[in-house]
Amino acid sequence: MSVRDPNEQRAESAERWNRAATGWGRMADQVRAFGMPVSAWMIEHVELQPGQRVLELAAGPGDTGFMAAEVIQPGGTLVSSDHSGEMVAVARDRARAQGIENVEFAELSLEWIDLPTATVDTILCRWGIMLVPDPESAVREARRVLRPGGRIAVAVWDEARLNPWVTIPDRAMIELGHSERPDPNGPGMFALAPAPRLQDLLESAGFVDVEVEGIALERPSPDLESLVAYTRQLSPPFDTAVGALDGAQLEQLMGKIAELAAPFAQPDGAFLFPGRSLGAAASA
Repeated sequence: MSVRDPNEQRAESAERWNRAATGWGRMADQVRAFGMPVSAWMIEHVELQPGQRVLELAAGPGDTGFMAAEVIQPGGTLVSSDHSGEMVAVARDRARAQGIENVEFAELSLEWIDLPTATVDTILCRWGIMLVPDPESAVREARRVLRPGGRIAVAVWDEARLNPWVTIPDRAMIELGHSERPDPNGPGMFALAPAPRLQDLLESAGFVDVEVEGIALERPSPDLESLVAYTRQLSPPFDTAVGALDGAQLEQLMGKIAELAAPFAQPDGAFLFPGRSLGAAASA
């Protein structure tokens, strides 16, 4: 398999997340509920105080940072950032709707954070650093902009086998020949699993007192059609691939998904899929 140009990957990522922003905005409340155990773990482990300056990277709809914004009042400021301008717009609209005023918005890259050295007290990044071509640069940049003694909390996804809520739709498409297998060495949801990989990444960037913990999640779905609709809203590549199927192929896809999802069926006909994230916290 040929090695892809990182700059090409970055450009594709920016375009993909700009396209995904509308769907993430529609599904923001569901994403917030699903990810709450992870956001709560992160907030608990950064020891927030009133008056601090908190930077959220790859904020998406902004949920984790918005939780921090409340804790750092009075006098504290949240910088909610994402490399996708469309995602920043989603977060801005949601902050306005929730009445969150102590927040600034910025378009920032994880691999080159356009902020002065040692200017933030805390960094939050939920499900971001595993998606960039150079996660080592991302954590070094995070270490650079943190003040001495500042805290960081990040979350990535644990191994694919522990997250059938997201792997089943993609696996069905791949097994039926409608999608290609992702590059196992490239950026992606599971690129920083298992836990020792994430710990080594943070320690190599100079963080100390690194703590990594598994966080269990649950993804309920009333039926498999809802699971597919949810995935299509959040993943433009999956949406495009499914949209290209004809009626017979779509029926075949739903049959394959039903086969893979059978272990997670509930007595009432709904489905309950497990998930597992990794949370990591450390000091600069």
